[in-house]
Amino acid sequence: MGQVIAVVSGKGGTGKTALTALIGAALATAGHRTLLLDCDVGLRDLDLALGMTDRALMDFSDVVAGRAKLEEAAVQHQRLKQLYLLTAPVTTEASLEDPDGMKKLIEEVKQEFDFCLIDAGAGLGESFRLATGCADRVIVVSTTEPSCLRDAQRTVMELSRFPAGKLHLVVNRLRRRLLRSLRSNIDDAMDAAGLPLLGVVPEDEDVPLMLGRGRADGFGYYSGARRACKNIARRLCGEKVPLMKTI
Repeated sequence: MGQVIAVVSGKGGTGKTALTALIGAALATAGHRTLLLDCDVGLRDLDLALGMTDRALMDFSDVVAGRAKLEEAAVQHQRLKQLYLLTAPVTTEASLEDPDGMKKLIEEVKQEFDFCLIDAGAGLGESFRLATGCADRVIVVSTTEPSCLRDAQRTVMELSRFPAGKLHLVVNRLRRRLLRSLRSNIDDAMDAAGLPLLGVVPEDEDVPLMLGRGRADGFGYYSGARRACKNIARRLCGEKVPLMKTI
């Protein structure tokens, strides 16, 4: 049975969607059948990061409502054959008031995929509750900015029902110069968020370039973000991988 992992953030601008795409691509490249489920209703953009806008014709509300089967709505990536996308409704008029229908969908997803990463909308609204309500584990994404860490801490308070080992922190878009100027470090970020660290992803100019082209799989070997997300994927699979030397 597969794992369902919600990827959340307390505020926008953390690079959460890009991170979801990169970790999903890393899992798929490693041979794991992986579904990326966009839960950001009305503001979806995971399809853009994956270059799958023209292919994602149905969304998860079609499956929940019985208008389509999972295998019809989940679209296979054109290059990464183990990677699939199930996008969110394009309009906020789509109802999310059927938690039982969503749970049924997730149970089916677990039977068909090794991993499902749910890209929740930023903040603590309906998308957050829907994504975390059916997840086995949660990744909280934050940057090192004080306001972002405070929002991450608030997010953690909303996830108290998850036991130890099921909540993780990823520090994204790490800028070494900023950390030095703040006289801060990763331990401070972990203490502020109150979570164990799953990974540190450095700021990488290749990310907007590649994702802007819909190429989550198109990074060069020396891309810091690519390497960091590959390591995160390995940790999600149970491997012990040391942190990259980013600071």
